[in-house]
Amino acid sequence: MKRNLLFSLTISILSIISPAGLFAQEESGFVTKHARMDRSRLNIGAYILQGNARSEAHVKDVADCGIDFMMYMNNDTATLNLFQKYNIGALLVGVVPLWWGGFGDNAGTLQAQHPISEYEAGAAKFTDHPAVWGIAIVDEPSCLDFPYMGQLTARMEELFPNQFTHINLHPIYAPGPRTGNDPAKGALGTDSYQDYIDRYCKYVPTDFISYDFYYQNEGVQKDYANMRIVSEACRRTGRSFWVTVQVNSARVDQWISANQLRFQAFSAMAFGVEIITWACYCFGWWYNQVLWGDGSKTQQYDKLKTVNAEIHTIAERYMKYRNDSTYCLGFTGLGATMIEGSGMENTERYDDGVFSDIDAGCPLLVGRMSARDGGRKRAIFVCPAGDPYDIGDLSFTLRFKSRRKVTITGGNGPIPVKRQCGGWYEIPVTSNQGLLIETR
Repeated sequence: MKRNLLFSLTISILSIISPAGLFAQEESGFVTKHARMDRSRLNIGAYILQGNARSEAHVKDVADCGIDFMMYMNNDTATLNLFQKYNIGALLVGVVPLWWGGFGDNAGTLQAQHPISEYEAGAAKFTDHPAVWGIAIVDEPSCLDFPYMGQLTARMEELFPNQFTHINLHPIYAPGPRTGNDPAKGALGTDSYQDYIDRYCKYVPTDFISYDFYYQNEGVQKDYANMRIVSEACRRTGRSFWVTVQVNSARVDQWISANQLRFQAFSAMAFGVEIITWACYCFGWWYNQVLWGDGSKTQQYDKLKTVNAEIHTIAERYMKYRNDSTYCLGFTGLGATMIEGSGMENTERYDDGVFSDIDAGCPLLVGRMSARDGGRKRAIFVCPAGDPYDIGDLSFTLRFKSRRKVTITGGNGPIPVKRQCGGWYEIPVTSNQGLLIETR
């Protein structure tokens, strides 16, 4: 939830006056362009780059941190030139109206407040730049605005031929009435998150579903529920799964650890995520972001740089596959509370015909994956997920069987492994680590 975002964006914009493929989906009829974002790779984004962090040294730091694009930029030519130099993309705000929320009596009024003519006027004034990947138009809307958002998205694709239209949805914990009162007055505009996502898929022709989730505030049970609903919708409709997670904190006395960053990224990859965005790089909302207010680095910079490098290392192979389903293994005893109420169930024994008997003596998230090229190669993505809050430095032995020889990639690259008698494999793992295990 970004309750301070519009204020901080206003300050940012005022402080600087100047200094993939095509996808088609039958249910929504979408054909969405990503001309400048290479969707064959997993891209990592971040909110927000404030005005005092737009020097060349700062932009190089962004690239060195493993960040591929920056959210909610203004059309600042000098900074965009630096982005182009360092191969960073920008998602712009302020080119056209940005609709945030739609709560209470405001829900369902997007069309009345911002007719398509306003977006056409914005496009007529727009000066394109090669570093501009997308245009943001809506953040955390009510589902009552989805039908108009569908029309608006289709028109935006015509108005901005080189950019995609970015829409970000509410998380499952969005406030307001769901039952007992008037759901239309709540943030979602409906009585269930499943219905919210289903309506989005019906009306809005983006080839991705994007939302933000801050698990330190809301807990892993809701996190798993949110990922389950969105990843299932993405598989069902042929869309890409995008999520914004936290590198900063809602409490001034809290710093997110590197292992907590890993948990957020690698648990999402077990559900098939393809775009990960971190909030926040500079001040946007909350505390303890990656840069201090004076533009210097906090302790979060090195943590994020390390984890982003691990994500990119695994993602080079990971993106050759697509997620087919996600399983919870070993979520018993105390681990059972982590998935309580999430709609996820503990799987007693895993066997997909290629991989089986996966166990580490701890809760594991396992994403089953198939090759995007339709070939016979198979993969699983494994995240030891028993310590999401990084309470202890925990190590385990991961064991599994496969009928084929395998290769394993972790955050630091290939992990040597030999096939043992009976088709068993065994490697040491640690909590919140990400592992891609592929058949040869």
